[in-house]
Amino acid sequence: MIAKAEVPLSPYIGLYDIVVPEDHELRKIKSLVDFSFVDEMLRDTYTADNGRPGYPPVMMFKYLLLKRIYELSDRDLVKRAMSDMAFKYFLDLSPEEGVIDDTTLTKFRKLRLKDESVMDELVRQSVQIALDNGLQLSGTLIMDSTHSESKFGLKSAREYLLELCKNLRKKVYSVDESYHDKMPAKPDNMKIGLYEEVLDYCKKVIDTVKNDDRLSAYMNISENISLLEEVMNDVNEELILSKDEDAKTGHKSADSEFFGYKTHIAMTPERIITAVSVSSGEKHDGKYLESLVTKSKNNGIDVKAVVGDGAYSEADNITYANRNDLKLVSKLSNVVAKGNRKNSLDDSFFFNKDAKMYVCPEGHMAIRKARSGVKDPAKPLREIYFFDIEKCRSCPLKEKCGYRDNQKSRTYTVTVKMSKLHEDHQAKQKTEEYKILSKERYKIEVKNAELKNNYGYDECVYAGLHGMSLQAGVSVFVVNVKRIMKLLEEKTRQKTDQ
Repeated sequence: MIAKAEVPLSPYIGLYDIVVPEDHELRKIKSLVDFSFVDEMLRDTYTADNGRPGYPPVMMFKYLLLKRIYELSDRDLVKRAMSDMAFKYFLDLSPEEGVIDDTTLTKFRKLRLKDESVMDELVRQSVQIALDNGLQLSGTLIMDSTHSESKFGLKSAREYLLELCKNLRKKVYSVDESYHDKMPAKPDNMKIGLYEEVLDYCKKVIDTVKNDDRLSAYMNISENISLLEEVMNDVNEELILSKDEDAKTGHKSADSEFFGYKTHIAMTPERIITAVSVSSGEKHDGKYLESLVTKSKNNGIDVKAVVGDGAYSEADNITYANRNDLKLVSKLSNVVAKGNRKNSLDDSFFFNKDAKMYVCPEGHMAIRKARSGVKDPAKPLREIYFFDIEKCRSCPLKEKCGYRDNQKSRTYTVTVKMSKLHEDHQAKQKTEEYKILSKERYKIEVKNAELKNNYGYDECVYAGLHGMSLQAGVSVFVVNVKRIMKLLEEKTRQKTDQ
């Protein structure tokens, strides 16, 4: 059952006019955004007449926005909301009103926001706010992806909990070395200990620290406790007994990799994000062009051109752009090739433009390459990519990939050639229009940096693909709303100057 948000009646409501300035960002966001869409978005996740009414969905969603804007744990967010008048004003609470328990926010996130369509709806709503306020958004889409490390990295949930617990102990020892002898004993089988034993150990450490009010008064210790408790709750709810199963290894370069997710982003030159898709880390950027265009169109953008790096210049995208009368501004990759092997996974190998190596469907990158046909012009030029045979032997896709027992090497061979389709696209790269549009691409790199540096997007703060999708939706909503406010302020300034 949905509880409706009501305007608080309080003799102290006038305090907000005194302590929350007119130019405070939360006051401006509240003034700009009609949050009633949240009720409709989450209507199907509540029962109409069963049980007591829950907290208003709008208020709960605003808590999530505050969490992203200020990069706070659930515990620290609720603690700050108790005393921060700007937070209470934004949450539609009266100054003397209480706040939720932090576990309520966890439940809301996991029970009400499980559907990945929430991400698309949040992006759509933010774009609609821009259009409703008279902002003209270009028909050019700039595309790129940004990666987020898995919350657990390559560690299991148990290893990550132990690492956080170790960090907490270090903070305590820096204040009082006598706690070396006061901390609970680690399980004997710590390295292979049961998940439940590790949870119990972490809880004992937290209880030991909390029993000393002097220690809890230190902010760095308090924050470490909050983070550890939040992760304990997350892994307990999700029953994660191993590393994040949705995350995969992706490659930023030939010798640099990450374990986590990719967020594929489409953005207008006005720096409003119009569509996102979330995938595991090994996925190829170019495969998401069509879906990002479709989502952007559904969100009200009249798409005329797509600007991206060489990852978007594959033949399927060129064909799609030509068929839909779109200008594709993507520099043709130095390697235009077609695989020679004939198996069901042949089309799933892709070329990583940064590492200049092919990557297999399981996400493993080739370790070296060689060329044949270089000395004989009569023979086609071929590139042979060699993969780590040890990884191939244990790969879950080895049968589909045609692996045979006792193989000493595993290769993927491509014929380097230029088709008529590629020749036409290469000719377009020399036009003045192409050169002008290509200069817009840097803007999305700035936007990716903003997401990572200001909103903690370098790490997936929740577990699993659905958690990353929720983080993407809320983060994009926040950055879009902030960008809209800035554009509207510039628009007002220009009118004043005239």
